[in-house]
Amino acid sequence: TTTIRMKEEVKKQLWLSAPLIGVSFLQYSLQVISVMFVGHLGSLPLSAASIATSFASVTGFTFLLGTASALETLCGQAYGAKLYGKLGIQMQRAMFVLLVLSVPLSIIWANTEQILVLVHQDKSIASVAGSYARYMIPSLFAYGLLQCINRFLQAQNNVFPVFFCSGITTCLHLLLCWLFVLKTGLGYRGAALAISVSYWFNVILLSCYVKFSSSCSHSWTGFSKEAFH
Repeated sequence: TTTIRMKEEVKKQLWLSAPLIGVSFLQYSLQVISVMFVGHLGSLPLSAASIATSFASVTGFTFLLGTASALETLCGQAYGAKLYGKLGIQMQRAMFVLLVLSVPLSIIWANTEQILVLVHQDKSIASVAGSYARYMIPSLFAYGLLQCINRFLQAQNNVFPVFFCSGITTCLHLLLCWLFVLKTGLGYRGAALAISVSYWFNVILLSCYVKFSSSCSHSWTGFSKEAFH
């Protein structure tokens, strides 16, 4: 019986972990796909986009991802205690905190060119990378919100909607990159803009799910002033 219980537990863990692995891959792939499309424009845009993406990851995305991970504990405790209303409150607090944190991070991104020049990066690459990073600034705010919603749903073992929405977003992102980079004349700026649009699209998709799905009816009851207490 112990072996049977272990097998059942392993199945449950795989059932939850496999979609989460897919989500991480799909959400990160947006940045990679954009860089791949920029590669069609030449070596200078490709080098600049790669540097800007790495810089953005270190100074923005990774920071927000780590901060949002606190929700795994907070929402997990609330869900385990069957205080379902607390999940929505905790998510709102986290959203507010991450939006506030995104402001100074966006200022850093806006000065990417100057920072790269300070560390003796080639000026032509720094200039293009700075422009690329500026077009990515809207994605910073969306990314923070997205991670909060992800953690909110994961705490309720509601992982497949996150996976499906991420998959739909990735498909849209491929179309946007093709359109913005190769068809509209935006060039490398279009690739960065596509990241911003795609992350916001993912936020909207998951927000609609949270609002209208019966599975979130107890954990999400709308915005509340309690989140600021």
